[in-house]
Amino acid sequence: MSTARTSDTESQMNYRKLGKYGVRLSEVGLGSWITYGGTTDEATSVACVRKAWDLGVNFFDTADVYQHGTAETTLGRVLKDIRRSDCVLATKCYCPMSEMPNDRGLSRKHIFESIHSSLRRLGTDYVDLYQCHRYDEETPLEETVRAMDDLVRQGRILYWGVSMWFARQMARACRLAARMNLYPPASDQPCYNMIDRDVETENVLAVCAREGMGILVFSPLAQGVLTGKYKAGAPPPSGSRATTPEGSRLMRRTVEDQALLTRVERLRPIADDLGCTMAQLALAWVLRQPEVATVIIGATHPGQVEENVKAGEIRLSGDVLARIDAALGVTRVKQVGQALRYRAAALLGRRG
Repeated sequence: MSTARTSDTESQMNYRKLGKYGVRLSEVGLGSWITYGGTTDEATSVACVRKAWDLGVNFFDTADVYQHGTAETTLGRVLKDIRRSDCVLATKCYCPMSEMPNDRGLSRKHIFESIHSSLRRLGTDYVDLYQCHRYDEETPLEETVRAMDDLVRQGRILYWGVSMWFARQMARACRLAARMNLYPPASDQPCYNMIDRDVETENVLAVCAREGMGILVFSPLAQGVLTGKYKAGAPPPSGSRATTPEGSRLMRRTVEDQALLTRVERLRPIADDLGCTMAQLALAWVLRQPEVATVIIGATHPGQVEENVKAGEIRLSGDVLARIDAALGVTRVKQVGQALRYRAAALLGRRG
């Protein structure tokens, strides 16, 4: 894999700061949930990462729980030929990794042991961003914030962030960090797309803007629903995420929602008028938010990467945004989005 890019290649990708912080992320990042180390074989994984890198992607996201560590191991092998300082590597902890009582959550013990295991699997001395995969109701927030601060000071992580926390939880973490003179969370990784707009109504965008936290959006394509591949009255296409064991558990109700799929199909003329694909339209819709640092895509073949990175070239006018809202019927979008969020949390092993 090439470790350098030409200036022409670099100019095709836009880079955004992580909130108020100096590090810059490609506005399209590559994730590994379900895919690498799971449904996608290693040769295809290598091809996807190679294509992403060649197109200017520098942000790669994973988690210890993805394929129970295999995603980290696979991504570590695939990235070994890229100069470490040239990429921004992120992983997460929180979810149960075994049946043992301390092998989960955000206690100091689990955080320290989890980062040790993740670094070993990734084959690196540090990660750029370490994220709390969910909020831990059973551990004092002070314990979690101090543990993350210690990892930053030790050089094992450069920044820390959260994923799927409520706005009030993020705000409290930032207040604690300020009071205790500790490093605050630098990012939030929420689910956000045309269907799931909860971050707009639950004050997440506002808190991140106020605290200078960058937003790393996962599921910007609503698990592929917004690409238009799932049709009302038709079974999921062969090889799609909804046909995998993990994907079908998460997506069954969504792909069976004929009314939703019909509304999504109404986006196609809008994309056609803009000369883009439905996937590019969906990504551009998320990237319109200034608080968003990157949208994390999942790819099972290089062509998807090549298509998705072009979303940064698309600008959406107010008229287009209004057409999107009308096509989807915004009065029902929030309910569908919440259903997707809660099923995603359950799939990751959320406690409680």
